[in-house]
Amino acid sequence: MVIVVNGVRAPFERFTQQNAATGAVVVSTDGFPVTQGTSFASQFAAVYLNFEAVRSQERAARLAPFLPDGAEPQFGWDGFGHMTAGAVQPYGVEVTDRENAVVTLTYQSGSRRQLLSVPVFYDTDTKKFVVSGRPGILPAPSQANLPAQSGPDRDEAAELELRTPLADFFKAYAASDTASLQRYADAGITLEGFGGAFTFVELKDLVVPLPGGATREVTATVVWGVPAGAAPSADPTADPGDMGGKLEQAYLLTVVKQGDKWFVKGIRGAERSVG
Repeated sequence: MVIVVNGVRAPFERFTQQNAATGAVVVSTDGFPVTQGTSFASQFAAVYLNFEAVRSQERAARLAPFLPDGAEPQFGWDGFGHMTAGAVQPYGVEVTDRENAVVTLTYQSGSRRQLLSVPVFYDTDTKKFVVSGRPGILPAPSQANLPAQSGPDRDEAAELELRTPLADFFKAYAASDTASLQRYADAGITLEGFGGAFTFVELKDLVVPLPGGATREVTATVVWGVPAGAAPSADPTADPGDMGGKLEQAYLLTVVKQGDKWFVKGIRGAERSVG
């Protein structure tokens, strides 16, 4: 998140410090409490961005704690139409002074990502917030263009050698089979696994870059089985949510070769998509 204070843009971390008494993050420049103000604006946005005519009174009641005295109960909505939004997240804060800021949030409505800018006032005496003016909806920036990246030279011999032990490792990882996991883990490494939340379907792809060595960084594309409430059905009218599904995921593993065996030293999410 980026904060703008008196025209100066900088990362959030530059303007924050830790409150030793409460553990809360507070702003050290201009005194506006960015963390708390952003939380307040986020809660407001979750109410403001959702409306339908049959629930207008409920919306007005939920908006009231955020609005100044005498504000229009629907805060600009005429009571017709409907809108749904979710995934409200902080995007940026422009601090004017210790009492005023504009908090910008990102949200999703249907297939669109958009921004909502919310002016917020902070009463330094009562330590309370209020929305100080009409919010503004803005288009969110479109996604970045991902530059093409050529794949590495691959060690096909190592890929063939690793495929079976890594498939067995992911099967044990899905089940949290402690005994099997310890057989595949490097000395001193403890691996937890999913505890049956997913099932292993297949190791779809494995990329082992050159040059070689006893310690390697390998990228694995794994297909997990997603559990469902019922057995798979051939009925085309069946609820897809009641049927088992599959989910592809990519992982970066650090593996170490000792003798003629490979052991897993670490597992994390892959840095770039493969395949």
